[in-house]
Amino acid sequence: MSIKVLKDKCTGCTLCVRACPFGAIKVIEKLAVIDLDKCTLCGACVDACKKFNAIELTKKTTKTEGIDQYRGVWIFAEQKKGVVQSVVYELLGKGRELADSLGTDVSCVLLGDKIEDKAQELICRGADKVYVVDSPELSNFIDEAYTKVLVTLIRKHRPEIVLCGATSIGRSLISRVAIKIHAGLTADCTGLEICPDEKILLQTRPAFGGNIMATIISKNHRPQMATVRHKVFKEAEEDSTRKGEVIRETVDSSCFFSRTKLLDIVEEVTNTVNLTEADIIVSGGRGMRGPENFSLLEDLAKVLDGAVGASRAAVDSDWIPYSHQVGQTGKTVCPKIYIACGISGQIQHLVGMQSADTIIAINKDPHAPIFSVANYGIVGDLFQIVPMLTKKFEAVLKK
Repeated sequence: MSIKVLKDKCTGCTLCVRACPFGAIKVIEKLAVIDLDKCTLCGACVDACKKFNAIELTKKTTKTEGIDQYRGVWIFAEQKKGVVQSVVYELLGKGRELADSLGTDVSCVLLGDKIEDKAQELICRGADKVYVVDSPELSNFIDEAYTKVLVTLIRKHRPEIVLCGATSIGRSLISRVAIKIHAGLTADCTGLEICPDEKILLQTRPAFGGNIMATIISKNHRPQMATVRHKVFKEAEEDSTRKGEVIRETVDSSCFFSRTKLLDIVEEVTNTVNLTEADIIVSGGRGMRGPENFSLLEDLAKVLDGAVGASRAAVDSDWIPYSHQVGQTGKTVCPKIYIACGISGQIQHLVGMQSADTIIAINKDPHAPIFSVANYGIVGDLFQIVPMLTKKFEAVLKK
């Protein structure tokens, strides 16, 4: 894509300046000048300049050759120290649905060292095939090496869809892969479906700060690629009787070359609870009024053997570390019980917790949006209600 101002047509009227949402246009000596470092080629200026047609936006449409030859749903089976991450099982559950809609199979790609024995776990969770590349050079995740191996396999087998967890490893890897194979990539999807008419992947994700939900398609390129946040989908059920095919792949040794070298791995030392794995989460928002009051939530979480979460407002105010943040820019959680204390319920927060089995909201504002998604709501002062709940649960759970 390219954009340019036609000097013989531009009048310097500044209509394009006012229309540009990114402040990428200035009028200098009665001529619009576009800052290409800021321009996103959104086309808003072109629409604003229809009277003069002084801005020309050129889009070159390309299409993957042999697009009909791409078949199958692939899932990158992320593992750490030989342990397959739970987000993979969530993707297998959704991947199975997508594959059934397309009448095709589900495959996993498993990369690592001495990792082949984990292939059967993936088959038990719904994989029909598992492509394994087992090599000492893949014992630890290195972006460049993993990218080359995955690109090689995609080019060889031509999957129709490639899914990956939106983890730190997944985000680093899959974006590099998409660039190498000239495919599109939709990040942080909360919904994946197959269009019944065109049989293409409908990829839904929050956009514009979570204010709208956008559905993105990739009609002209294969594979269709997406990352999915942890806890968005339910894990696939385990079936020890399932049978599948383990395919051992070999790649050229050049795939293992990397311009970076892993020197050491330093384990994170923290006393925080892994929110994404917690069955019960007690979260606080702006209504907590200050960092010292989060001790009330910690007491309740301790009694319930749960974790403490927070809204973005609380984290931005430095009341609690970012590792506790739940929401679009934090963690996506799916606990059995989510207790929201002093959280208004903006869409950015709801995106991260609305999949909880049971949501309990405590807020003094009866019109707070959080009550629209809550299973149970308590209108009142959380500084009175939370200690009462802690005392009551403590008494009940001791019996």
